[in-house]
Amino acid sequence: MTFSTGAQVLDAVVLSIVARDGEGTYGYKITQDVRSVIEVSESSLYPVLRRLQAAGLLETYDKEFSGRNRRYYKITVQGMAALDGYRRDWLDYRGRMDGILLGASGQPVTNEPL
Repeated sequence: MTFSTGAQVLDAVVLSIVARDGEGTYGYKITQDVRSVIEVSESSLYPVLRRLQAAGLLETYDKEFSGRNRRYYKITVQGMAALDGYRRDWLDYRGRMDGILLGASGQPVTNEPL
């Protein structure tokens, strides 16, 4: 089963992936890293990158690779602040979901027939 993810989760994942490398990373690598955890098409990720850039959360620069330019994305200070907020929100959300799905013990709740 695959759970659907909203725009905020996708934003958080993209920011987190870009934040891993202080020098930034390029679009195709970001796409592959996101697709390793979320089922999403490559064509839907580039608008996310552009939106995050327009919001000031990412910045871009071009760097030559094998005779052509490759666009790199780097997280900004504002982007790190947003990522920290997403991480706090995720911990809260995960805790509430764990409580519902796993119960107070953190283990799956089983109901044996009476």
